[in-house]
Amino acid sequence: MSQTTTGLTDQSASTKLQQFIEQKRFQYTILTLIILNAMLLGMETSASLMAQYGELILSLDKALLAIFVLELLLRIYAYRLAFFRDPWSLFDFSVVAIALLPATGQFSVLRALRVLRVLRVLTIVPSMRRVVSALLGSLPGLGSIAMVLLLIYYVFAVIATKLFGAAFPEWFGSIGASFYTLFQVMTLESWSMGISRPVMEQFPYAWLFFVPFILIATFTMLNLFIAIIVNTMQTFTEQEHAQERAADQAAEQAEQQQLHAELAQIKAQLAEVTRLLQQKH
Repeated sequence: MSQTTTGLTDQSASTKLQQFIEQKRFQYTILTLIILNAMLLGMETSASLMAQYGELILSLDKALLAIFVLELLLRIYAYRLAFFRDPWSLFDFSVVAIALLPATGQFSVLRALRVLRVLRVLTIVPSMRRVVSALLGSLPGLGSIAMVLLLIYYVFAVIATKLFGAAFPEWFGSIGASFYTLFQVMTLESWSMGISRPVMEQFPYAWLFFVPFILIATFTMLNLFIAIIVNTMQTFTEQEHAQERAADQAAEQAEQQQLHAELAQIKAQLAEVTRLLQQKH
């Protein structure tokens, strides 16, 4: 067999394998196994379950890991270099590779990282993948807001250290302590009774510091974070809808072209039949 024939056969097998991998039934099977694997990893945290069914749980975990490795090998064979150009495929590869690393001795902490296999659900469920893509797409905008928020934090931390540091060294004794205290205030976790009211007992006008900080850091900046994420998700959704419409239009045009070709073929056949009938008469 020539190299050309071998290449064509290999390409045909790769195409058929791609079609098999992209089938909904195959995707749902892998998703079911991932969920089952997540349940098994949760069972491993139970001492009573491990005492009774430890060997079975570990055996099933190893079997599922072998299936995931086989699935990755099939995808690598089907997509070749395109597999390594896809970020989601690289994520799957990394998650499974971590599970294959030795988990004894100084690497025993890697056993806990096996639960990362559950995150493969993100690569299979389109809606989840859309959310993650939107979050990643919003990182540049979020980074700009984070820089503004950091600047605001720095200004208020310096002010708090100078105003309240001597009286409350545990909360505002240094700029680092002030940063942490202001973060607690921003989360609205016990900020009133735990921090602001004790400070106001010695500094009655301290509310002039805390109220503007909460209004700026909590309500304004965090709402900007949410707005950017929502806007990015909306943009991603519109792009996907546009792509779907373009795909539908392309499919419709292809169907129309096929119909026109079939009609032209039928007309040609009718013309040939008419010509034959005229020749007989």
